[in-house]
Amino acid sequence: MDLQRLFLFLIFVFSLGLVWDGWQRHQHPEQYVQQSAATNEALPKPQAIPSAASSLAGFPPVESTQAAVAPRPARQATGKTIYVKTDILEAEISTIGGDISRLALLKHPDGLDRNKPLVLFNRGAGTHNYVAQSGLLGAGQPNHNSPFVSEQDQYVLPGNAEQVQVRLKAEGEAALKVTKVITFHKGSYLVDVAYELENAGQQAVAASSYYQLVRDSAALAGSSMFLPTYVGAAVYTDKEKFQKAEFKEIEKGKTDYPKQADNGWIGMLQHYFVAAWLPKEKTNREYFTRKLDGDSYSVGVILPEQVVNPGQKVLVGTALYAGPAQSDLDKIAPGLGLTVDYGWLTVLSAPLFWVMALFNDWTHNWGIAIILLTVLIKLVFFPLSAASYRSMAKMRVVAPKMEKIKQQCGSDREKLSRAMMELYKTEKINPLGGCLPVVVQIPVFIALYWAILASVEMRYAPFFGWITDLSAADPYYILPLIMGASMIIQTRLNPKPADPMQARIMQIMPIAFSIIFFFFPAGLVLYSIVNNILSIGQQWYITKAAEEESKGAAAKR
Repeated sequence: MDLQRLFLFLIFVFSLGLVWDGWQRHQHPEQYVQQSAATNEALPKPQAIPSAASSLAGFPPVESTQAAVAPRPARQATGKTIYVKTDILEAEISTIGGDISRLALLKHPDGLDRNKPLVLFNRGAGTHNYVAQSGLLGAGQPNHNSPFVSEQDQYVLPGNAEQVQVRLKAEGEAALKVTKVITFHKGSYLVDVAYELENAGQQAVAASSYYQLVRDSAALAGSSMFLPTYVGAAVYTDKEKFQKAEFKEIEKGKTDYPKQADNGWIGMLQHYFVAAWLPKEKTNREYFTRKLDGDSYSVGVILPEQVVNPGQKVLVGTALYAGPAQSDLDKIAPGLGLTVDYGWLTVLSAPLFWVMALFNDWTHNWGIAIILLTVLIKLVFFPLSAASYRSMAKMRVVAPKMEKIKQQCGSDREKLSRAMMELYKTEKINPLGGCLPVVVQIPVFIALYWAILASVEMRYAPFFGWITDLSAADPYYILPLIMGASMIIQTRLNPKPADPMQARIMQIMPIAFSIIFFFFPAGLVLYSIVNNILSIGQQWYITKAAEEESKGAAAKR
């Protein structure tokens, strides 16, 4: 069996699958991304507030979330905008509901213009819509449609301060005085969202809080249609672990995740970035996902009610993480590191990235780290690759004998098969030798593909010269052309297929792969080039040794 053909065929099928999926997204975007923005932002269905004697530790009943709170009217005033800036975040908060209506990540450039910061949250009419909302559930209590009053219009984190806090007081004369407190921390993507509840009345008041993310299904700006990544909701619990909830499943009401738990988190994922609500561990909560009006979806969590007695003050709230998806996020919350979406080969992708990150710490260049990782992988698989190349080298040496047998047998395929098997036996050639080594290496290639594609550290990571982003395609297609040339050299080192059609396919393969790799991340193409160069050297050496051995054996005869 021609092992090079097997390897190329399997990679080719994998690549075609990616290209086909990207083509479908391009030709039928309505199946993946709906462009209409939501004009109404509906609330999660609120839970009924039990009596003051209810247990605070109890779960909110699922049946109690069926009554709807009216969405914000389309013509209602949008309120004032409060501006907040820390060392790594810029935020805009609306006095209507205290929504975080815009959030820019100052350390991460935009996908289309690297001179601008990436905007994660953004409320827009007719454009990308993504906001963080929260509120209280209960008659007369403020939710994300309610007006608030801010002490000032702008907050900036001082250089010597560790946090900056925005306080919003709910308007109205209710007995329960509510202040929404949003706290931003220095050097952190964690934002604390809490409510101060003060009962100024004569009777106990019960209230529960909800926290939700509202997003449309649009992909992140700068995403490639040929490199599709997941955009949608995700839920994590200790029992069921990490589970995705796709927008189409939410729309059909077919999501399958634990609705109630006392651990975990819920959030929205998009390429490289995640926003997630992180309630405290061992706190009962109810997770929800819902389809809203237009192209809009909400995911969030409802926390248990709190009873506030007359004259008592209570603080309820949770944390919001809104930033890059990284494997070390497990330090913030269990399972949050799984938002780095390596796919079904996480077991390989995660250690590959760990080694690559180690090399980057030494070299301070992700491109060099990829090269060193390629050399390491090649060394690990050296014995297996050598078996494959020896098999091909022997096939190349006996190619003239095989051609002679083919001429002698003519069209008698049964006779040809017997003669070929006899030749393999005489020359001690296993036609299947080396297949396993090649098959084993294919998952490594795919795992490295996902490690490069899904790791935010690769985003805008430069190599040398014109390669300024290893996560994006080579803008001048130089690396894919070099890779194609290396494949041509490899093809000429292999035994020439007896079938003319197969020989023609092998000639076309380097060209086809070069075109396909035009759309692949430059880091992955760099890996392929280095791997091909090392393979050429190893294959040339083994082939040369096999030919010398054959000549020596012939001379002795």
